[in-house]
Amino acid sequence: MMIIETKHGHSPVYHVAFVLLENFSMMAFTGIVDTIVTANLLSDYKCFDFTFYAESGESAQSDLNIDVSVNGDYKQIKPTQVDILLVCGGLRTNLETHPRLISVLQQTARLNRQIGGIWNGSYVMAQAGILQGHECTIHPENHALMIEVFPGINVSKKPFVIDRGRLSSAGATSTLSMMLNLIGQLTNEDLKHQVENILNVDRVLGESSDGSLTMLPSDPTLPASLREALQQMEARIDDPVTAIQLADAVKLSRRQLERLFQKYLNTSPAKYYLELRLTRAHQLLRQSKASILNIAIACGFSSSTHFSHCFRGHYGISPSVVRNQCRKF
Repeated sequence: MMIIETKHGHSPVYHVAFVLLENFSMMAFTGIVDTIVTANLLSDYKCFDFTFYAESGESAQSDLNIDVSVNGDYKQIKPTQVDILLVCGGLRTNLETHPRLISVLQQTARLNRQIGGIWNGSYVMAQAGILQGHECTIHPENHALMIEVFPGINVSKKPFVIDRGRLSSAGATSTLSMMLNLIGQLTNEDLKHQVENILNVDRVLGESSDGSLTMLPSDPTLPASLREALQQMEARIDDPVTAIQLADAVKLSRRQLERLFQKYLNTSPAKYYLELRLTRAHQLLRQSKASILNIAIACGFSSSTHFSHCFRGHYGISPSVVRNQCRKF
């Protein structure tokens, strides 16, 4: 593990080595890469770096028949320089034994590194004998085979399992959840939730009546007046209204509106409104080339100084850091 000096002191950079088996799941693989790159973007230091390996040493073909270039073959994996080793399989992956890969997995296990199997990658881990005494999961297509060939292994039907340094996920969606939980364990829960908010767009973003995406919650149990207030907020991000104006617009008293926010959203209208504007600002910092001042104005802040103060208070880093990190990737 490489240690770098940051303003918070010594912080680890975890090296992730990907083993890409032929016909690996591209969706699961890109979900992992997207997760760790997003963690780097949202953190004030680089949390992860990564390398790719395949049997040929040149490229690996995914289940979509897309070739991914790699850094080397199995012989070039150095377990002493790896913190997390992930074996990525797929529906059409041939689960034959690869002696060199088995050796690498065993060496990595002896060093007490994190080792994971994606889709049916846990089958290869079982071949290496490193799952004894651990719980794991595997894609349903391979579940019966895993139990039959390795009766001494506790094979779960859970979507993903993290058990004392052994990770496994049964499919593409569960791989994202597995990696989010691993990020929470290795870094902090705040970073995990920030990454989750960015990547789980279908859960974070709701759907409006016309089918378009919205940043507002889609909970159908919310009272109509509260939903209307939320819609007013989203429509006026660049020119925020006061709590009294908002209450008048939905035909409630200010106190009634505050009670609705507290009951259903566990927050105040002012805090929710601020977080909504900051969320939009974060999106613009990552996705647009607009200046920080223009983004501040577009999100209803009167000055870049006030915007930076609020942004740092919510995300723990400054807008300029987010902007600079995005330029690195």
